[in-house]
Amino acid sequence: MRNGKLLGLILALVLASAAQAQTGALERIRQQGFISMGYLDAAAPFSYAGEDKQPQGYSVDLCREIALGIRAQLNLPKLETRWVPLTIQNRLEAVRTGRVDIECSTTTWTLSRQKEVDFSLITFVDGGSILAKMGSGGRLLDFDGKRIAVISGTTTEKVLREGLAQRSIRAEIVTVTTRPEGLKLLQESRVDGFASDRTTLISLVASAKAAGAFRLLDEDFSIEPYALALPRGDPAFRLAANRVLARLCRGGEIVNIYNRWLGSLGAPSLLLSTTYFVQGLAE
Repeated sequence: MRNGKLLGLILALVLASAAQAQTGALERIRQQGFISMGYLDAAAPFSYAGEDKQPQGYSVDLCREIALGIRAQLNLPKLETRWVPLTIQNRLEAVRTGRVDIECSTTTWTLSRQKEVDFSLITFVDGGSILAKMGSGGRLLDFDGKRIAVISGTTTEKVLREGLAQRSIRAEIVTVTTRPEGLKLLQESRVDGFASDRTTLISLVASAKAAGAFRLLDEDFSIEPYALALPRGDPAFRLAANRVLARLCRGGEIVNIYNRWLGSLGAPSLLLSTTYFVQGLAE
């Protein structure tokens, strides 16, 4: 009898766990009345804290649209958005462990990362570049024997190391944890270059009001497709997010969001415009 009760208890726990897994993020959001979204506070113009300390940027606005779409899908009178500040180093872990439902910044979609988290449709296409002081060379080869700062744990670090090795360029890699830290090392001439995504480097220099003092590589050394990180094993939640992104692409609203945050850099590139067009999936 005692064994029978124990077996029943174990079975009940297993069934409860399975039911919870099947409901996923959408049902939990419906029950709790809020959605948790992660952001970086220093990844302008995609994700950063404004003067009012509230998250803002291109990726943040896309996530706000997704929150509105989920609210409508669940037919909720209101849905609270809880913003959680993250770092480049812990952003994927936050999604994997359920600390946040979605991560809204500059995460590059890679197959190795997809072992840990899932991804939305592509939200942006950027390229890896190196920021250097004016007068420096404009090719990767020009950094032979020099020092290059890069944020640790990023796809940029991985691709940069691979690119240098393939070209037999002997440069010293100096890892940092934030973009402002990398820029500071460059300004103080403690490194000869700072590697990151081209768009964020342009924004970083613009915010430092020192655009005339720096230059970028003449060509990118990598392609960085950004996407929003989502929990693995939850196709209903991924579909809800992608449904909103597809609608924004299909109707052209995503270009308005681009212009709001990146319009000063010019119109979307041909590659990005094509990405928007292809991802305007029909319902």
